[in-house]
Amino acid sequence: MKEHFRDTIFYQIELTAKYCKLLGAQVFEQFKIGLTIEEYTILDTLISKQELCQRDLAKLILKDRANTGKLLDGLEKRGYITRKLSMKNNRPVKLIEITQEGIYKVEEAAKRIRPHYIAIKEKIANSDIARVGSLLTELRHVLEESLKIQI
Repeated sequence: MKEHFRDTIFYQIELTAKYCKLLGAQVFEQFKIGLTIEEYTILDTLISKQELCQRDLAKLILKDRANTGKLLDGLEKRGYITRKLSMKNNRPVKLIEITQEGIYKVEEAAKRIRPHYIAIKEKIANSDIARVGSLLTELRHVLEESLKIQI
């Protein structure tokens, strides 16, 4: 019997990722966060990782540099981030810093969305969540070995 793409683990992962993205968008809209989930991801990443340039940030949030740049422009216009010129590997780069206003925005958003995500997470046993995470990490390592390029 021929296996169809929708019968594979790859389809299940893709479908689950789409559901997660849609749920995130709905939650952010429902609670009128004032950020998109992508913008929130950037700000949250900047809280935990200092001194990032656009290229490094794009890799961390799984976006291309152009899309990341557009998101950064919007965040900078609203005063949530600043960019300062610096040198990295003997090349000029703009390092991104989150402002106090940006930190406040992330904290306020987290307070509003956290209960919603906790309620969903509580429907799945912690051991199952850990097991799925471990299996996905293992799958990702196997896939990385097969890739001709590094992401």
